[in-house]
Amino acid sequence: MVKRSAEDEGDLRSPLKKGERPMSSDAQSTLDDMDEEFEDDFEDEFESEDEIFEAGVDGRPDAEREAEEKDAMDIDRKTFMIGRNKLAAGESLAPDPSAYEMLHTLSMRWPCLSFDFLPDDLGSNRKTYPATLYAVAGTQADSRKSRENELIVMKLSGLSRMERDHDASDSDSDSDSDSESTEPILETKSLPLRTTTNRIRAHRFPASSSASTPKTLTATMTESAHLLIHDITPHLTSFDTPGTTIPPSSSQPLSTLTCHGSTEGYALSWSPLFPQGKLLSGDNSGSIYLTSPSSSAGGSSWVSDPRPFTGHTASVEDLAWSPNERNVFASASSDGTVKVWDIRSKSHSPAIDATVSSTDVNVLSWSKLTPHLLATGAEDGGWGVWDLRSWKNPPSLSPSTSSAAGGGGSGGGGGSGRLNPSAVASFNFHTDQITSIEWHPTDDSIVAVAGGDNMLTLWDLSVELDDEESRDTAGVEGVPPQLLFVHYVEGVKEAHWHGQIPGVVGATGVGGFGFFKSISV
Repeated sequence: MVKRSAEDEGDLRSPLKKGERPMSSDAQSTLDDMDEEFEDDFEDEFESEDEIFEAGVDGRPDAEREAEEKDAMDIDRKTFMIGRNKLAAGESLAPDPSAYEMLHTLSMRWPCLSFDFLPDDLGSNRKTYPATLYAVAGTQADSRKSRENELIVMKLSGLSRMERDHDASDSDSDSDSDSESTEPILETKSLPLRTTTNRIRAHRFPASSSASTPKTLTATMTESAHLLIHDITPHLTSFDTPGTTIPPSSSQPLSTLTCHGSTEGYALSWSPLFPQGKLLSGDNSGSIYLTSPSSSAGGSSWVSDPRPFTGHTASVEDLAWSPNERNVFASASSDGTVKVWDIRSKSHSPAIDATVSSTDVNVLSWSKLTPHLLATGAEDGGWGVWDLRSWKNPPSLSPSTSSAAGGGGSGGGGGSGRLNPSAVASFNFHTDQITSIEWHPTDDSIVAVAGGDNMLTLWDLSVELDDEESRDTAGVEGVPPQLLFVHYVEGVKEAHWHGQIPGVVGATGVGGFGFFKSISV
């Protein structure tokens, strides 16, 4: 990050227009009265043209003038570490444009605690600009105006890359075709919610035929403890099909599920391996419910199994389905544990129970490319990576006894049969709670981590740890060599990789949204 002085740095003269400053009427009339040839009263003061250039445009040496301008706008280009360095009075942070390939921010009327990228038909592995992406988010309006909460479906287009001077030797084949700067365009459609969105996740269903449109559903965990399922397909279609009419009924949920009673929650996850949809939701009482489409309603109605998965002794903070075993999922809890479950279990108790933190485990992410790797982030700012191959199922967690073992012991206390595994990698760079963690969708060594310290960090776990190097990375003490990039997001709540535009990250915080691609990934 770059520190920029917040002092007034400009004069009060008229602004430049096309490189020229407008003249006053008196000065212009004086020039009109002059002859084409006139005597220079100062011609004897300069012996050569070189001396005139050295004197500068205002009669002072250029060096003197430049020093004064630098004082007026002092830029400190030393590395500024958020959470470790403090801004002096009158200083503010500004991103270094040279560190980004793309950077766009979006302010909203109300902040959003959660959002999700939406799959589209524009192709995978997109690298050209300007970029287009789709997303959905839920708002957190002021408590006195809770009825103004809404679900927002967004299309962002015209997202250009950062403007920078290209060297003549630049051989990038895309530099000529897609470097033109464009104005970003935001299009939105809103659905009324009247309550705060704690967590929102989207799922795209395969098209029933080549002539039909794939259906996109959203699941929303709300502050009122309801689980809402909406069909936002008409809203997405309206962005790209002029004349599309959105019927009023489309703003109403397909299903309003009350399986959690009056207990709100934050954990929510669609299965990637059930094309017709299977949804997990967890609440603050430690219960996890499985929701499936009603077989008699053809996917237009949803029903929750009334029997919850139980075993956590505190709130369920996050859920993740296995990327390769369709009946397996993992949960993270404030009791300091991660549990692994099989939805076929008649006892609805965990198959594996592991303590991974002495504090709340806030988030987890299952690697799509390397299914035995699981990443978790905790309340104390630490995050780690776990090799599930070492989480052997102890005898006390066999199917006949797992019910007792799963609920036994205090949070993080290592009850009967509970594992205490060691992380294959762990980091304590963040200085506040971890609020989001996610593996890169196409690179199993890259992880995005967001924290309550206003930092969104990108990490490369393929970088080997060297004790001497880890103490002093890039001239900054205490920075692990695996740290690739630090991006500032005020009050960041969630961060996600875009699944079809490599390296693009989206984040939401109290100040709005940010969408960027760093030069590092």
